[in-house]
Amino acid sequence: MTFQDRNRAAWNHLADTGSQFAKVATDEELRDPLRTLDTRGWLPHSVKGLNVLCLAGGGGWQSILYAVAGANVTVVDLSPQMLALDRREAERRRVSVRIVATSMDDLSPLDEASFDLIHQPVSTCYVPDIGRVYREIARVAKDNAVYISQHKQPTSLQVVRRDQRDHYVIGVEYYCEGKPLPPTADTSYREDGTVEYLHRWDQIVGELCRSGFVIEDLREPYRGDPNAPPGHFRHRGRYIPPYVRMKARRVPRTGVSSQPESRLWTPDR
Repeated sequence: MTFQDRNRAAWNHLADTGSQFAKVATDEELRDPLRTLDTRGWLPHSVKGLNVLCLAGGGGWQSILYAVAGANVTVVDLSPQMLALDRREAERRRVSVRIVATSMDDLSPLDEASFDLIHQPVSTCYVPDIGRVYREIARVAKDNAVYISQHKQPTSLQVVRRDQRDHYVIGVEYYCEGKPLPPTADTSYREDGTVEYLHRWDQIVGELCRSGFVIEDLREPYRGDPNAPPGHFRHRGRYIPPYVRMKARRVPRTGVSSQPESRLWTPDR
């Protein structure tokens, strides 16, 4: 069984069992969909008419928010069950969403230079070669397209357990070069049944730049809670940041953009 097969099965199970990662957009969230999607000011005031790719974003949340906001939405995911939630919610909310079942590192069903905005939640940890993912995104992105992504930080994936003094122990090699992560006692930021891979900083950031993007902003979301007890994932989040978010822009292929200046390129908020 390949890593794609195992991850597909794992995410199908998470969708079927009501995982927190398979919670569809609520009425409250849909009242201001762009605010729900973006609290950092990375999106424009309007995405109406823009071609948006929700990459590895199945689950009936991200795609529905963008569609309700007026975007032309394509959602790509490996899991048919996660995509079934997008299909169901699109019908229920009476919006149009294009649904494509494929891996994030194979976007061959999508046309070159066809998206204004690509939004990818935490997911690159499920493929061994993050550079291949970035190159596929670069191919389908228009010149000056914005790519918003979130990734698991490598140090977080190196943690294997908590010791008797409530210290978090690093036990996974940093230079593991495409090897699946081993099972660990600490599963705070691991999804059950999935095959995950650690990507180094020079791969998360460097490969993105080498694929034709420039990084415009980078944030580390805080997931700690001073009141969380040892062993709770929010206790660990006080000491080890689990995620990194990045906003990047596709460099024009010719070096000079042939597109007119758009409201997307400079955030208004």
